[in-house]
Amino acid sequence: MQFDDVSSRLVARLKQPLPGIEAQSLLAPQPRRQWPAGFDAASIRHAAGLVLVFPIAGRPFIVLTRRADTLGRHRGQISLPGGAVDAGETVEHAALREAHEEVGLRAGDAHVIGRLTPLDIPISGFRLHPVIATAERRPAFAAAAAEVAGILEIAVDDLCDRRHLMSLERESDGRRLTVPAFQIGGQEIWGATAMVLAEFASLLGWPDAF
Repeated sequence: MQFDDVSSRLVARLKQPLPGIEAQSLLAPQPRRQWPAGFDAASIRHAAGLVLVFPIAGRPFIVLTRRADTLGRHRGQISLPGGAVDAGETVEHAALREAHEEVGLRAGDAHVIGRLTPLDIPISGFRLHPVIATAERRPAFAAAAAEVAGILEIAVDDLCDRRHLMSLERESDGRRLTVPAFQIGGQEIWGATAMVLAEFASLLGWPDAF
């Protein structure tokens, strides 16, 4: 795929109904965690994550981060740049701000083109709002040492290639989980990040078109 083609396809596809929960569920750990009985939805915290599409040698890539080992429950995992939405802040602004703080994305380098379906993450009490943006040139990324152990540039071609799908076994809070995942460049991408990327890839025809 070429960056310009993917960028145009995403802009057009985001004007249509989203693939939604059905696409996210393709990469959801099983059994799927739910909000506990009697949970007060008003206590949900909102977070934003950025799916940034940019070119390297004319081909589309996205940026992911490996979370620092000091960061709580999700330490060491592969994530989208992102974090909590501050009071009075839009989801789009939060996604871009967090990307600036975590990977050094400069203001004005990215153009927001739309949102994906919000994803509830009961284990951490968040509702994640994924934002898609494009950058016309490859950004000069720089990892925030306190939060990011590494920056990953992932080819969209690899993300959409069914050969990079795998199944993992994980244990969480005493529960044994079957976890579908992407395995790309020796990295395992699973959980909420994989679910968001499953919907993103579905906008480009994955998995049926590949």
